[in-house]
Amino acid sequence: MGDMFRSEEMALCQMFIQPEAAYTSVSELGERGCVQFRDLNTEVNAFQRKFVTEVRRCDELERRIRYIEFELKKDNITFPILDEDMEPFAPNPREIVDLEAKLESIETELRELSQNAINLNSNFLEMTELKQVLEKTQTFFSSSQNINLDSKNQMDHQQQSGQLSFVAGVIKLEKFFAFERMLWRISRGNIFLRRSEINEPVKDPETGHCISKSVFVAFFQGEQLKQRVKKVCAGFHAAIYPCPNSQQEREQMLNDIRLRLQDLRMVLNTTADHRNRVLVAASRSLATWSIMIKKMKAIYHTLNMFNLDVTNKCLIGEGWVPSKDLTIVQNALIEGSKRAESNVPSFLNVIAPDEQPPTFTRTNKFTRGFQNLIDSYGMATYREINPALYTCITFPFLFAVMFGDLGHGLVLLSFALLMVLRERQLRKIKGEIFNIFFSGRYIILLMALFSLYTGFIYNDIFSKSMNVFGSAWFVDWNHSTILNNSYLQMDPGQHVSGVYAMGLDPIWQLADNKIIFLNTYKMKLSIIFGVLHMIFGVCMSLVNHCYFKRSINIIMDFLPQIIFLVLLFGYMVFMMFFKWVKYSAQSEELANTPGCAPSILILFINMMLFKHQEPLEGCEEYLFEQQELVQRIFVIIALACIPWMLLGKPLYLMCCKKKKVRPLYEENVDVEQNPNSHKIQKSDGRGHAGHDNDDEPMSEIFIQQAIHTIEYVLSTISHTASYLRLWALSLAHAQLSEVLWGMVFAMSFSIQSYFGAIFLFVIFIFWSLLTIGILVLIEGLSAFLHTLRLHWVEFMSKFYEGLGYAFQPFSFKTLLEGVEE
Repeated sequence: MGDMFRSEEMALCQMFIQPEAAYTSVSELGERGCVQFRDLNTEVNAFQRKFVTEVRRCDELERRIRYIEFELKKDNITFPILDEDMEPFAPNPREIVDLEAKLESIETELRELSQNAINLNSNFLEMTELKQVLEKTQTFFSSSQNINLDSKNQMDHQQQSGQLSFVAGVIKLEKFFAFERMLWRISRGNIFLRRSEINEPVKDPETGHCISKSVFVAFFQGEQLKQRVKKVCAGFHAAIYPCPNSQQEREQMLNDIRLRLQDLRMVLNTTADHRNRVLVAASRSLATWSIMIKKMKAIYHTLNMFNLDVTNKCLIGEGWVPSKDLTIVQNALIEGSKRAESNVPSFLNVIAPDEQPPTFTRTNKFTRGFQNLIDSYGMATYREINPALYTCITFPFLFAVMFGDLGHGLVLLSFALLMVLRERQLRKIKGEIFNIFFSGRYIILLMALFSLYTGFIYNDIFSKSMNVFGSAWFVDWNHSTILNNSYLQMDPGQHVSGVYAMGLDPIWQLADNKIIFLNTYKMKLSIIFGVLHMIFGVCMSLVNHCYFKRSINIIMDFLPQIIFLVLLFGYMVFMMFFKWVKYSAQSEELANTPGCAPSILILFINMMLFKHQEPLEGCEEYLFEQQELVQRIFVIIALACIPWMLLGKPLYLMCCKKKKVRPLYEENVDVEQNPNSHKIQKSDGRGHAGHDNDDEPMSEIFIQQAIHTIEYVLSTISHTASYLRLWALSLAHAQLSEVLWGMVFAMSFSIQSYFGAIFLFVIFIFWSLLTIGILVLIEGLSAFLHTLRLHWVEFMSKFYEGLGYAFQPFSFKTLLEGVEE
């Protein structure tokens, strides 16, 4: 957890590597994943870099891998995905020659097999269609004499009748009706067309999709009409097959076709078996080859960022390295030189940075989810305080304040435990929505645990209460008083013995003024938590100012901000606690009874407006003596903090400019003004900025400070009111749960017969579905988003700049995970 307090220190390193050891050294660095390389050849075209030939070679290998994967998917052959422990190392350049030859041979063989399969399937399709033509035309020619007589009657305009000609073939079923109309038009009705559908499925040899075809025979007279029919068949892509006139020849031809089809089936099966064996053999090593090629390509891409020295005998590279990992990088360079059997060792040199270092925070599977929430708002500026450390506790707690229900917390806990305990199995599930929940499984786990705590404090479980410690309230009336009065008001001074042990007394579940009591109770809690949260955020800015040695910011920013916040809203929180302690129903003085307790809100408004309000008879306006004087002093000091924030820092900078003295603070102005630029000046060797404001006009300094002052003063008021969402969502969640119980689940309790048990079982299903869908899922998502806003806006805006850029090291693990996603 100590590493999460602020980002790690980064060092800009310069590496000197011999060309023969460059490949293996970068490979070792990629396995360790702790160096973010800088491109030293930004002015060189990508096609003119040193290792562009090797990159293109890897691209060609990846193309072959993709082709083999496509063929595997076409044949529904799965290939295993390697585990992290079984991932191969990057291949040596000598090994890649054998791999290239092997992939080339597999690709060539697969292409030949695919082309042969297409040719064989085409022949098989033609033979099948010819067989269908010969079989289907048997019925057509059995009545050929009747067809001759009918044709003579229909063609009475001709003086003599001759022998009929015919054309037989196969056409797609969807084209047949248009084909029929076209034949009728070109022949003016002098063509007799017969058809019969092919019942067996016919597959296209190119695509493999099933298509519907139909056999047709067209009878006509004349050679001219025959040529027209053939042209129409060619236009409609209809296949014409030879069909003998005599039945004996047709039968002999049909037997020959059947024998040839049997031979073709044997050849097709043999080809398919051979293709399957080739693909299965390739699938065993395909994942390994793919990883090796991706690693090799990444290495050459990284080497293209290196620069050659003047003698062209050494490669020079630069990169950001966490200071804790410098030893790891040195060992990787040594190991790379040993693998390459280089006589000249590579060495590492730490140089002074000329730009702002990247931000790097080490995380584990527990803290990664919380860190992602912070990084979604903005990457932390280098070495500033990381809010994720405190978010691990404050985020689930504020969520639980809004979601506080023991029953709903148990439902959320069971879901979170399922994802945590079955982590290895569920990691293989692919799905965008599920991956979002899975990546935040530890966030959900903590939210569920805190919801159990707040649900126990609220004494709320599915809108009902638990009587664990026994109620502190007791009834001091006789039976007649209870039976004769519909509404009775219990006096805390007479009907309470002590205090409930922990949380809310279960008697409030039966009270008619339960909503009124919970309303004030949760509203005050939300204000208390909100003010404490904001004060904590302002105090975090002090830690940042001290670390970056911004002394003037402590005096001119932090002090007036914390004084303004504490004297106004911190004082309001103090009045809440003082009111709870001072006024009691057991008090003997009338002024200290609950009926005389003043409204905190009215007191705060009168304090800001310097007004008074006449108290009730026998009561006091203020909580303690001299409160009016104290409040006036607090308001005057708070108002004085506004010009302090507004003018203090600009006037100080103005005096420093006149005296030409360096200001007593260091601040990254360039990064604040231009987040896209990371250029800074060297300072203290820490990589953080130092500057003077000689070039910045005073008008811009005054305007910038005025904006910050107005934003802080107004946001202090609006942010305090924004924390009331804790009260609003908590009250809405509890009331919605109570309404769902009363309108759905309690319906079955009114049925007294045995049917009530059956009806209760059915109602329970609907109630559980509505509870999980609305109260747990939708209400939980709503509370999550409101909690996220409270951290991003109300808390982090007090101290968090978020103007850094992420540390993205050269890592094979990250590379392969990104490709898989």
